[in-house]
Amino acid sequence: MNTKTLQEIDYYRIREEIAGYCVSAEGRQKLLEREPLRKTEEIENLKNLSREWSLFFSAGRATPVSSWEPVHPLLAVIKARGAALSLEQVHYLGQFVTSINSVKKAVQLHAQELSLNLLGQKVAELPDISDMEKKIFRIITPDGEMRELPEIAAIRKQIASLNAKIRTVMQSFTSDQKLSDVLQSNIPVLRNGRQVLAVKASLQNRIPGIVHEVSQTAQTVYVEPEEAVLCSNELIQKEFELQAVIKKILTELTESLQPSIPAIKQALPIMCLFDTTQAAERWGASHSCTYAIEAGKEPPLLLKARHPLLGDKAVPIDIRFMEGKRVLIITGPNTGGKTVSLKTFALLSMLNQSGFPIPAGEGTRLPVFSNVFADIGDDQSLDQSLSTFSGHMKNIAQAVNSAKADTLILLDELGSGTDPQEGTAISMAVLDELIKKQSFVLVTTHQGILKNYGYTNPCCINASVEFNQDTLSPSYHLLMGVPGESHALDIAQKSGLPSGICRAARTYIATEQADVSALIRGLNRKHVELNKIQKEAEARAAEAQQKLDKLKERELEIRRREADLKKGKQQELNDFLIHSRRQLENLVRTLKEGEITREKTLSVKQFIADLTEDTMRLDAKVEAEEERLARDEQKFAEEKAKNAGKHLTGSNKKTKKKMSNAEALKYATSNAEIASQTLPENKSQKAVSAAPLTFQPGALVKAGSGSEGVLLEQVKKGLWQVQFGSIKMQMKEKDLRLIQGADTENQLPLKADVSIELADSNSNGIYERPVFELRLLGMRADEAVHALERQIDLCVLHNFPHFSVIHGKGDGVLMQAVSDYLSHCPVVAEFSKAPAEDGGAGKTYVTLK
Repeated sequence: MNTKTLQEIDYYRIREEIAGYCVSAEGRQKLLEREPLRKTEEIENLKNLSREWSLFFSAGRATPVSSWEPVHPLLAVIKARGAALSLEQVHYLGQFVTSINSVKKAVQLHAQELSLNLLGQKVAELPDISDMEKKIFRIITPDGEMRELPEIAAIRKQIASLNAKIRTVMQSFTSDQKLSDVLQSNIPVLRNGRQVLAVKASLQNRIPGIVHEVSQTAQTVYVEPEEAVLCSNELIQKEFELQAVIKKILTELTESLQPSIPAIKQALPIMCLFDTTQAAERWGASHSCTYAIEAGKEPPLLLKARHPLLGDKAVPIDIRFMEGKRVLIITGPNTGGKTVSLKTFALLSMLNQSGFPIPAGEGTRLPVFSNVFADIGDDQSLDQSLSTFSGHMKNIAQAVNSAKADTLILLDELGSGTDPQEGTAISMAVLDELIKKQSFVLVTTHQGILKNYGYTNPCCINASVEFNQDTLSPSYHLLMGVPGESHALDIAQKSGLPSGICRAARTYIATEQADVSALIRGLNRKHVELNKIQKEAEARAAEAQQKLDKLKERELEIRRREADLKKGKQQELNDFLIHSRRQLENLVRTLKEGEITREKTLSVKQFIADLTEDTMRLDAKVEAEEERLARDEQKFAEEKAKNAGKHLTGSNKKTKKKMSNAEALKYATSNAEIASQTLPENKSQKAVSAAPLTFQPGALVKAGSGSEGVLLEQVKKGLWQVQFGSIKMQMKEKDLRLIQGADTENQLPLKADVSIELADSNSNGIYERPVFELRLLGMRADEAVHALERQIDLCVLHNFPHFSVIHGKGDGVLMQAVSDYLSHCPVVAEFSKAPAEDGGAGKTYVTLK
């Protein structure tokens, strides 16, 4: 990247500000070395890591990256044979290890909850440092202090004892009243690391010892008593011995850390990456930043962009490039924010390419530029004999020569500094060349011809900074699509130029120029009106989309509730039927085992009554749930109609009614007689009466399942007793559809015996109704197969999907015959042997399709 341009757009100032959020010196140095990247994958990887830190911090958690001092220089010390790390350097390694463990623990704990996928992958790349951690913290504490190792503790104990002995000797002199006139002070002082007494020079012979120092006035000598000399000498030896032991421990630790060098090298760049990305996110959060979308083939778009150095004074601007337009010409008054707009676009583009968040609104999209060039400010140089115009031309020449399709070029006050006519010609020629190279160009100018150039050239788009006519000052808003006036006379008059001069200047303005100014003002007013209409349309669209999202969310919620209810009711029904079937089979078995007594009959009737009561209770629960759902549907329909501003009538749609448990039970009731009536003959020769069909006894109806039946009697309002073939059941009127009225003249009483007979050991195995258990004991193979075939036919006719066959074990003939037949029967879905407690191999369970 062009470092001169990066300097001019304040990239390095912002980068240094972001680096201040790093917690480690090495992370800060790594960030200060970062330049804008050119590979989209690298850029998106950095931004995605920072996005995940945003999720982490938004959950109320502090950064897990703790500070550490530089560890890279320590690798050379560890690698050198015989070298030893200092205690402080060991502490640096301890800080680094602690930071690694902190990041690992935090990310692994919240990775699944917060979807920290990239951070989780990077943490997984961190090496195992447990061995290095044990070695380091066996020697030092987390605060960096040397631990009380056995070899150190013994020496420190001796040193403490010697210090206590020296204090005792000194105290014996200072507390002796006989020596009070000899001592200048009763408090020992340190000289050359040894405790001495301040003694009057004239009386120094009273305290025998070694003189270490004499005061400047020669009135005081500093004497170490003979009794303390030996202790001090021994103390120095012990302290030297302690340092030698510590040196040995650190040398051994340094040598033992040599195998950990690859782990440190592997972990250091990952930890620096964590530090820099969390720093970028924290800086972004403090400046209300977002992450730009990669533009791809779409034109660049900046929404509510702010220059970060302006802080709260920054006025958000929108910069919209259109399809096929790659040159933006910004015009308007001086001090109106034209140059700031250029710098803002370039700076935010470079921050985005560095993986940093940018102070802009959501939806901002930016391309990846290969380089950026700028001609901003005055490059006049006396040393290089460059005038203002020459400096501009040198910068522009470099930009034009290096321009490519993915190059960003900023040209501030293009064509200024020379003759206006020639400057304008040069400006248009430069723009023509840059358009040929398809570069992205942002230009500021005061030249009216360039405004017309931007209007007539299909590759250009005009923009202007807004000017408040009432206050005669710029508002710093950027208006896309219209050129702007310079308002030089207004600004000059407000800046203090005499009004007479301003009036004279206005008389020099040509009428054509005045007409152009009026045209520009008219375009500005139209732009303001269109902008207002556009904002209103966007607000209405957003409101409509919000309502649509709420309706979709409500629909999904209702569908989810419906699915949950169906699942729950289906499971409840299955459990109920399985339990009832087992109870019924046990009753059948009990009835077969001996004579049918009154007690057995009463127990069967009691079972049927209890089962009927349970089924009615389940039906009531299902009906209550259906009514509640119907009310919810009606309420939702009314809300939807209200939101749409239309009046909708309530829906009459009803939920389909499945056959209730009670109805299914009445089909499978054993040893029970159900009163019914026989169907009348179908009089197909008669014409259907033209009279309206009504629900009354004898009328033909069709259920939701498609079965046709006859109404027998009305149990209560809305509830009828219906005969379907040989089955009689109660059904709701709303679940029935009339297909033929009642024929009262020719209606005949209907009777049917819907009973399930129970076979005993003497039965021949042939039944008019299917049975729960088909007993084939004592039959020949052909008789058993015939009885089984008859049973299956009856089951198919009566929709009886499950039964069992008792064939016994014996010599296996019957069992084999039953198995062979069931294997080739087309209506058999599956069959299996009964469990040991229910007959084992002597009994087969059969399920029909």
